[in-house]
Amino acid sequence: MSRTVLVTGAAGFIGAALSKRLLQRGDRVVGLDNLNDYYDPGLKQSRLRQVEAIAPGGAWRFERLALEDDQGLMALFAEERPQVVVNLAAQAGVRYSLENPAAYIQSNLVGFGNLLEGCRYHGTQNLVYASSSSVYGGNRNLPFHERQPVNHPVSLYAASKKANELMAHTYSHLYGLPATGLRFFTVYGPWGRPDMAPMLFARAILAGEPIKVFNHGKMQRDFTYIDDIVEGVLRCCDKPATSNPEFDPLQPDPATAAAPHRVLNIGNSQPTELLRFIEVMEQAFGRKAVKDFQPIQPGDVIATAADTSALEKWINFTPSTSIEDGIQSFAEWYFKYFD
Repeated sequence: MSRTVLVTGAAGFIGAALSKRLLQRGDRVVGLDNLNDYYDPGLKQSRLRQVEAIAPGGAWRFERLALEDDQGLMALFAEERPQVVVNLAAQAGVRYSLENPAAYIQSNLVGFGNLLEGCRYHGTQNLVYASSSSVYGGNRNLPFHERQPVNHPVSLYAASKKANELMAHTYSHLYGLPATGLRFFTVYGPWGRPDMAPMLFARAILAGEPIKVFNHGKMQRDFTYIDDIVEGVLRCCDKPATSNPEFDPLQPDPATAAAPHRVLNIGNSQPTELLRFIEVMEQAFGRKAVKDFQPIQPGDVIATAADTSALEKWINFTPSTSIEDGIQSFAEWYFKYFD
């Protein structure tokens, strides 16, 4: 076992997949999750069982803990002293942030602040944390690249993710904490979240129920397969952020800094229109969808597309799984999991 990695949100979609990969390559993993009921906790427990099933003795520890519990979190840091921390814990979901903003303030702001304090005081050598393509907000200048300003969020979820980037940069500047923020673009695949389109659409298609098609299908998303996301996170775990020696304070680059902090897009760079995505789902599940066309929802953006040139330059990796291959893998898992 080469090192101890703390993975927050370890029962989540990305967290469980990452934990498995870390264990498979010999790292010791401390998983943390509060197992809240934002969506079915049974799915989270099933993911954890998958992780536990491949963990050699002593390589896996799970703690049910919320980031907002500062005392519990500090005790865990003091006991484990993880060399690498991957923060994937957050209150997720754009639309839910309109209904319950307090959950986002507590988890994504207070909780993330507690995590930064843990890293500061307990010798963390590398922090990798989840940001989101949502930070680009009302920007319509596609593809999105990290040098663009992100000053116009259209949901509290997006605002909380931009706040995380600013908070992490501050700790990098003040305390020399290497930190990399990864702006995920619409992650999908086996074991995905029930509140996201693939799971919602799959259930409705198989039940013959209407699916809500927002903005009358004229939406584009840069759907990124889970294995590509995990590969990118792993490589960032192995390459801590460094300061940019060419950083110019007179013309500051938003993606790098004089401190050891970087922000990177991680997306498939192949935006797909929602109607095409539904068509691929229909092919994979062998049934036609009943479409209920709806106007765009508050907090939604029209389109996302990632410029991943900085990611490729930094870790020599670019996501490449096609939507056809990714949805086929998702469908195979869905039929097996839901029998």
